[in-house]
Amino acid sequence: MSKTLYKLIVIAGLWMGATAAFAGNPDRQGEAGAHELLINPWARSAGLHTLNTSSIMGVEAMRLNIAGLSRMVKGEFAVSNCQLYKGTGLSMNELGFGTKMGKNGAFGVTLSSLSFGKIPVTTVNQPEGTGENFSPNFFHIGIGYSYLYDNKISVGILVRGISESISSVSAFGFAIDAGVQYVSGPQDNFRLGISLRNTGSPMIFGGQGLSVANSNIDPAGGTTYNLTYDQRAEDFELPSILNVGASYDTYFNVEKKDYLRIVGNFTSNAFSQDQLGIGAEFSFRERIVLRGAYKANFGKSAAGIGEELYTGLAGGVSLIFPTKKDGSSSFGIDYAYRATRTFDGTHNLAVRFAF
Repeated sequence: MSKTLYKLIVIAGLWMGATAAFAGNPDRQGEAGAHELLINPWARSAGLHTLNTSSIMGVEAMRLNIAGLSRMVKGEFAVSNCQLYKGTGLSMNELGFGTKMGKNGAFGVTLSSLSFGKIPVTTVNQPEGTGENFSPNFFHIGIGYSYLYDNKISVGILVRGISESISSVSAFGFAIDAGVQYVSGPQDNFRLGISLRNTGSPMIFGGQGLSVANSNIDPAGGTTYNLTYDQRAEDFELPSILNVGASYDTYFNVEKKDYLRIVGNFTSNAFSQDQLGIGAEFSFRERIVLRGAYKANFGKSAAGIGEELYTGLAGGVSLIFPTKKDGSSSFGIDYAYRATRTFDGTHNLAVRFAF
């Protein structure tokens, strides 16, 4: 049996095993927490509606498929800002750094935070607001490692710490991401990718904010006094997700690397509807990259859950400027837009430096 066939059998086995583990039912929709783990702040992959499981590489791979981290040339530093549902005040910022370790390994760190803007403080006696404001703190840190075998198969694993808190209530948890990518063809035309994300232990909120002071319900000797009662919060699962994607590149000029890439992706959500999408990416002289994609939900929907906020359309563009004559390092600006049924869409802007 050839090595290539053996590798394909291994990948197919991983896919079938992961798919079986995700067999669920629509009644679980909406039960998970920490949904910010599903937000994509990076512009290159957002322009493809996060469908590029098979072809993503570099720092952005730590958000979708950690196996692509080892496919960068040397190292990469990137910063992004995502304006979620423009008009709501929601935004996500992410910083990522990745570097090669030896010939085939790569190590990366990513930091992200979700901003809610200023939220007025209200009380029972002051429902119009006290004049004060607060903002929840949602913060993630991820550490990942990826390894590339003979430029054909890359694998990776990432551990992410998750922190959600306000001034008096907080929750903390861990999530593990794993992924694999397979590349084949004379110019690495065909790519296959599988990633399993956000598998981890349940999270639960705790803190003084869940305590309340009330009078003793059975005063001894007729004496009344206050007691502090602790309320137990219900724990919640992380939004586990399985991605299976493939892509094919058609080169118009191999030397100058002009190509058209068609990508397809299937997403199995443990706590929401599954998704299927297709997209295209056109690269000209490795200087300008145009992207567009469409993604749709399918399968049964739980009663009472309306349409997806996104319409399914996404698009983006990248401008790459070489900083060395040999092209070994570059500076890039990426932008993406995803249309929404309400609000003014989601905008992603990122800058990156490859060295």
